[in-house]
Amino acid sequence: MANPNRSFTDQEAENITRVEELTYELKVEEVMTRDPYFVIPESKMNDLLELFRKNRISGTPVVVNHQLVGIVSIEDLIRCLQCNDLSSPVSKYMSTKLLTTRSTDPVIEALKLFVSSHYGRLPVLDEQGQLAGIITKGDITSGILKALQHDYQEEEIRRYRASHLFEDIVSDRSSLILRYNIKQGDFIHGGSASSAIKKALLRLGASPQIARRTSIAIYEAEMNLIIHTTQGGIIRVEIEPQQISINITDEGPGIEDVELAMRPGFSTATETVRELGFGAGMGLVNIQRCVDSMRLESVYGKGTNLRLKINLLEAESVGESSTPQKER
Repeated sequence: MANPNRSFTDQEAENITRVEELTYELKVEEVMTRDPYFVIPESKMNDLLELFRKNRISGTPVVVNHQLVGIVSIEDLIRCLQCNDLSSPVSKYMSTKLLTTRSTDPVIEALKLFVSSHYGRLPVLDEQGQLAGIITKGDITSGILKALQHDYQEEEIRRYRASHLFEDIVSDRSSLILRYNIKQGDFIHGGSASSAIKKALLRLGASPQIARRTSIAIYEAEMNLIIHTTQGGIIRVEIEPQQISINITDEGPGIEDVELAMRPGFSTATETVRELGFGAGMGLVNIQRCVDSMRLESVYGKGTNLRLKINLLEAESVGESSTPQKER
């Protein structure tokens, strides 16, 4: 799977697959392993060996009163075996340098952590900070496969109805306007607006590629509002038969140097946000790769306005007798 931290090339923006998009849609809790095996710090390494052998696992959390205190892997067990030290407690070999993800995070954020850390598994915490599960790359693969097998029958009916939205409307210009209020710091609902917009576009008959380009651009903008603004902001999407216009506005804090902000890897995210796995500095770059035009205006200390446009070819026209599109 491609590195989720790097920017999209122009070709990749035109060929975003359904599998890639699912990593933005699915939440970690939908693919993680719930109620994982765990041990306590006082457990013996000999017992850990038996746990790994019996259940065919290669790592497990270390927990005290539902709180995650460490993680122990097969690599730790090998070190223990090399020292002939199976009678020692797990606390001697476990790792306390923990990298976790949250159950409400999009799967793409867990993938970013896997890429940056090269870990084989990540403990998953709930909203109270307690262990909710564990996620591996295999869990993500299985979850995506299940999502791909989902029955689209009800969705196809909705798409058919929506695709005829403009058909019987007589006007010089018809459009559908969608508006979303995004709250600052609301990571739990991060990605909800982009997912809703993608579904609306598909129901209107947009091609999967147009829907994917739009949803990824909006996801990155949505996360920027959550991470960088002081009061959140508004995403406004106007859908017309021949174009999609997107306007993202906020009232602070603004961007001090727009040119610098457009450089790959540049980010003003706080250390706390970075620890959550966000703020890689690729948001604006990925947005630009997915749209046909982008205009960024910002007044430092006051706010930012981002205008995006995606042009639709005649064959890609939405809402005017267009055929509802299926995901591939």
